[in-house]
Amino acid sequence: MVTAGIFLISRCSPLFEVSTLILNVVTIFGALTAFFAATTGLLQNDLKRVIAYSTCSQLGYMLFACGLSHYSVAVFHLFNHAFFKALLFLSAGSVIHGVADEQDMRKTGGLLKFIPFTYTMILIGSCSLMGLPFLTGFYSKDVILEVAFSHYSTIGHFAYWLGVFAAFFTAFYSTRLIFLAFLVKPNGFKIVILNAHESPLKMTIPLMILAIPSMFIGFLCKDMFIGLGTDFWNNAIYVSSSHYTQVEAEFLPQLFKILPLCVVTISVIMAYLFYAYYLDILFWLTSTPYGKMLYNFFNRKWFFDKIYNECIAQKFLVVGYTSTYKTIDRGVIELFGPKGITFIVQNVTSSFAKFQTGYLYHYSFLMLMGFCLLMLTVFDSYLFIDLRVFFLCLAFAFTN
Repeated sequence: MVTAGIFLISRCSPLFEVSTLILNVVTIFGALTAFFAATTGLLQNDLKRVIAYSTCSQLGYMLFACGLSHYSVAVFHLFNHAFFKALLFLSAGSVIHGVADEQDMRKTGGLLKFIPFTYTMILIGSCSLMGLPFLTGFYSKDVILEVAFSHYSTIGHFAYWLGVFAAFFTAFYSTRLIFLAFLVKPNGFKIVILNAHESPLKMTIPLMILAIPSMFIGFLCKDMFIGLGTDFWNNAIYVSSSHYTQVEAEFLPQLFKILPLCVVTISVIMAYLFYAYYLDILFWLTSTPYGKMLYNFFNRKWFFDKIYNECIAQKFLVVGYTSTYKTIDRGVIELFGPKGITFIVQNVTSSFAKFQTGYLYHYSFLMLMGFCLLMLTVFDSYLFIDLRVFFLCLAFAFTN
């Protein structure tokens, strides 16, 4: 379901192509999403949470590709992303299964010797996610950045540079995940590490199946999905002729074509050096005042959850409690609903119960009064009105 929005935008391309303003808004939000999610995943410690934020980041790439009117490239990346992200999530599940359901990467480490097959699967998925050459992610992710720059506009360059920075952070946290889970010294409980084991065949066979398209499907399907002149999409996607820049993307300056790959390579080397040789430097950096602030800022997702909960969610909860719950649910509805009806029935029945006194002369008097009222009703006349009122007042006074 997380990718349904990309498919919907692509299928509604005739509507989006009408408004340049809406396309620009989609591009800006997509680029910001890619950057925000990449920086957030950078310092997460939960294995599945890192992969989940990488999904948000890749959705940002797809979104700004749609905003730049390259819907086919967005859907192509959506198609490729499905394979290597499924591989990563299922491999993460295999890791968690093998270490007694532990998801904190800081409490694992050293798992390469115990679960080498799962390590290989995560390595393939992570390299494809980074967009390393000749793997599936490379054939769509780099094209998204190329068409962003070839837009030759402020919006296009904004999306390109944020996408490049997001690629840098993606490579860093993917390498960090591999090191913390598999390559650094074991940090978890001894009994958990020593009992780490590969998953059974019913869990590893899907990983083997997903690993194949995670490596080759991008190369095999690129020309079919986004090749120049392809009729694969037929009328499913509409692009205005003034927004079509895929030809320009083929003739970009070589620097901007290889820049994402260079950035990813630098990021991988930096992460390797930090986590293989200079962990003490990372510890020192996170111990400084500014390092703690930066760590908390990214680890707590730019404080978006805090801002949302305190400034929006809590306000709505207060309004909902005071207005809809106390005023409407427990007020108006209960007054005219079950509580009000119960109150009326109880009062009416208690009033009628007062007539049941148990004395014979009370019942005789009531019978007499009833007979008199009946006669007055039958022989209605202005002469008996005062008498009727008198008997009614007397009856109520007597019964009370």
